[in-house]
Amino acid sequence: MEEVEVAPPRAHEVRIKILCTSLCHTDVTFWRLKGFPPRHPSILGHEAAGVVESVGDHVHEVAVGDTVVPVFLAQCGDCPDCLSDRSNICSGLPAGRPGMPRDGTTRFSFAATGEPINNFLGVSSFTEYTVVDVAHVVRLDPGVPPEKACLLSCGVSTGIGAAWKVAAVEPGSSVAVFGLGAVGLAVAQGCRMRGAKRIIGVDLNPEKRDIGKRLGITDFINPNDIGERTVSEVVKEMTGGGADYCFECIGSTSVMAEAFQSSRKGWGKTVVLGVSNGVAPMSIPSHDILMGRSVVGSLFGGLKPKADIPILAQKYVDKELELDEFVTHEMGFNDINAAFDLLTQGKCLRCIIWMDGARENGSVG
Repeated sequence: MEEVEVAPPRAHEVRIKILCTSLCHTDVTFWRLKGFPPRHPSILGHEAAGVVESVGDHVHEVAVGDTVVPVFLAQCGDCPDCLSDRSNICSGLPAGRPGMPRDGTTRFSFAATGEPINNFLGVSSFTEYTVVDVAHVVRLDPGVPPEKACLLSCGVSTGIGAAWKVAAVEPGSSVAVFGLGAVGLAVAQGCRMRGAKRIIGVDLNPEKRDIGKRLGITDFINPNDIGERTVSEVVKEMTGGGADYCFECIGSTSVMAEAFQSSRKGWGKTVVLGVSNGVAPMSIPSHDILMGRSVVGSLFGGLKPKADIPILAQKYVDKELELDEFVTHEMGFNDINAAFDLLTQGKCLRCIIWMDGARENGSVG
């Protein structure tokens, strides 16, 4: 733990008091990477919920006291991508910069030395206070509990959106989901909500079978239990030629290729959601593309944060969207290293990390 200074927000910025944050595999992935953003020292964390503490000039869509979720993907509302229905990847404020998106500087510094600390994915939620550009902030109904709201700022929204928007799963279709972490399970739930008839979950962890069944999986494949056969062979056998939609939710290029091979000739679509090391190539035979299969990437499930996150939050309030199942552990901020251990050991889906006093002082629903 380090004591840090968090400077006041400048123009177009919001300072947020974090109530709780959750740990995502992306945090672990970037923490381990070398020579690729984020640039250390940095404050990680990008799934969170909090309350607006102060705002800078030209901030009108949120006010002090509002319940908000910061999101790694900006929505400036003015660039060609934000104005188009075909993209959710804001080109006005690109993701991944080590500082604030408009001026490149940081609002974080070590309290003892004054040394600057880099921002992470526009959010940096592993801190009691953070400063975020308003383009990265989504206001929510305060009736949504923060420990559920923070799930919508990345993982669950990513999976649901991939099923609804990127793949546009059709009723009666067949689906294979590779990797049943939080994102993969959210994909399964999204496919079930879209009316998919057969949803096959693929995971090496046998404990994922039961949670998968509760969230929409109809069949489960453990690659360790199928002998010499490949997963794609089993999927093709189960679906009569291949799944209509395949989702890769791990970040392994070899699994991406296997997911692609599990898709049906003619119209099979493979959606890649997993975060890899950013440079590893994926090998796909050109002949398979010629035969009508396709592969597409998915960032944040194709969702536009400011428009779509409130819709998902309302579906949770209306009991149409399951979020409770994703929260497997809760702990205080001082135990954040234990949360990293649980995630890297495959023992949790989402671990909610509460800031000191957030649960006890009435700040939560």
